[in-house]
Amino acid sequence: MTGASDTEGTAQRTGHVGVEQELTVLLRRARGTSQEFARQIHPELENDAYGLLIRLDQVDGARGTDLAAFFGVGKPTISRQVATLEKLGLVERHPDETDGRATVLKITEDGRARIRRMREARREYFGELLASWDEADVNLFAKLLHRYNETVFSYR
Repeated sequence: MTGASDTEGTAQRTGHVGVEQELTVLLRRARGTSQEFARQIHPELENDAYGLLIRLDQVDGARGTDLAAFFGVGKPTISRQVATLEKLGLVERHPDETDGRATVLKITEDGRARIRRMREARREYFGELLASWDEADVNLFAKLLHRYNETVFSYR
């Protein structure tokens, strides 16, 4: 079967089975796309560390424990990813102003500049990808993805 007929056949499935199957395809394809975006930031940047970097940009810094809770992973996983980001010069540690024993992870100026360039490329990519979609459908898709992500986060 070709990719197009796989998509057509899957699109006809509904309910929980359809959601599971479509999410499986989406996540697998998104992982490849995310890896391309990660490499635009830095050639040695791994996909999981890329997600962490994007989150740090969104919240303008965070503790490792907060990041672990957000992503639903252990602190050792976050620590490994942070070490990579520090080695690449994209993230640095700062003292936590509310707790002198803790540190807050923040993106470096170089990291911010790289993210800004990548985000422009990413917006262009998604603009081209969804150009044939009706704007109302794009907005609905974004709203439903947000709702799904909020549901997953609150389910844990």
